[in-house]
Amino acid sequence: MSLDNKLNQYDAAVTVQRAVREALTRIGDDLTPQLVLAESFEATSPTVWTVKLRNDIHYSDNSKVTVEDVETALKYYFQVKAGYVASQFPEQPAFAKIDDRTFTLTTKKPVVSLMSLMSNILITPAKANKPEELQGGIGSGPFVIAKSDSGTGSYTLTRNDNYWGELAHLQQVNVSYQEEEGGRVVALTSGQADVIDTITPESAAKLKTDPKVDVIETPGTRLIHLFYNFREPAGHPLSKVEVREALSHAIDHASLIKALMNNQVSSAEGVVPKTLSGFYKTGDYVYDPAKAKAMLAAAGATGLKLRVIWEDAEFSGASQVLEAVAQMLNAVGVSLELKMIPKGGEINAWRRGESGDWDVLANGYGNQTGLAITNLVAQYAGTAEKEKTRDTYHGFVVPQITDLLDRASQEVDEAKQTALLDEAQKLIWAQWPAMWAWTPNNVLAKRKRVRGLRLRPTNAYDLRAISVVGS
Repeated sequence: MSLDNKLNQYDAAVTVQRAVREALTRIGDDLTPQLVLAESFEATSPTVWTVKLRNDIHYSDNSKVTVEDVETALKYYFQVKAGYVASQFPEQPAFAKIDDRTFTLTTKKPVVSLMSLMSNILITPAKANKPEELQGGIGSGPFVIAKSDSGTGSYTLTRNDNYWGELAHLQQVNVSYQEEEGGRVVALTSGQADVIDTITPESAAKLKTDPKVDVIETPGTRLIHLFYNFREPAGHPLSKVEVREALSHAIDHASLIKALMNNQVSSAEGVVPKTLSGFYKTGDYVYDPAKAKAMLAAAGATGLKLRVIWEDAEFSGASQVLEAVAQMLNAVGVSLELKMIPKGGEINAWRRGESGDWDVLANGYGNQTGLAITNLVAQYAGTAEKEKTRDTYHGFVVPQITDLLDRASQEVDEAKQTALLDEAQKLIWAQWPAMWAWTPNNVLAKRKRVRGLRLRPTNAYDLRAISVVGS
């Protein structure tokens, strides 16, 4: 929908977004932060980070990347309504310019993950930036936008010959959005496309038999879950933790993984993906329909009717998976209404309860920092103040958990931070926030003529390093 990430950060878009716009840092193959536009990024006190920009960086029009550009970018990420990236910060850092290349980021409390979090703040010239998703414009990256049509999701990128770093191998990259998976697969096998992503396990298995195609799989950092609406009133059945747990026992996730997901996902063992640094195993999802029925009856929740919403193409095979879930719930006496929100539609308004009521959200939550604390703060550190503006993660507000995560965000001692994160994750699991959750492998298919594609755990890769050899 855009080459910006203020509101959304779909995994597949990150590669393209960061080919045009860069950040102070990036997350490398080993899920640790690396310097990009910043020459240095140092904690000079528990609450102050001092950052110096590289002297040789500039935009595609040769204009300098300035301290003011960084300040404006950071400010606008926090000004957008329901900002995805901003929600991952425990607080908004205060910005202070020191000189033409140096500035400080100051927080009221220590934020030990700030260098990783800033990897998601993409920099744009201040005069061209806006507190909204940008459809065009220039950046400091190895490519420039030659053509764009956000309505169809089509973009033409050309090599930025004024790039401050090593030039990209490719002269041009054509990016397109195709809603139908079958169309994406045909485009790849016919040679119309060189790389496709967001493919179902079934398609991946077929593509592996094509001698001109490589299928790349890596462990992922994306969590997909059937998350409950914690804004339900006190009298609603879903306000009871035992009802939320009971519904989980109705889902035969092992069968779903085998039959519909071709064993390319793993059922969650906690509230964040186990690939993330700071993950703590809290438990397992256990299929037991008899127990589900008994728990629902004991809680007075028989004959339950629920609505699940999701955005089209939120995850591979979403419609099939959710139709199967509906059948499983029906077997324990629960009726599930399925409502898909069209891609590019009003999913954010639905999330906030502005477009209609819902009970369960089938949602993917990507992680671009490699840190469990990023997910935990964004999803589970809600406050009553944030909920007034519907800026919590679907109404999840548990003060004890928020306090633990606030303390973990400030803790510089690794062992103490780990203990706080472990305790927070145990308490989150006890709230039973999701009916089921899983982590898919990153699955990408490319023609063999594409060289240099290193798929990171964050489901992104460096477009600058790609080359095409032969036909």
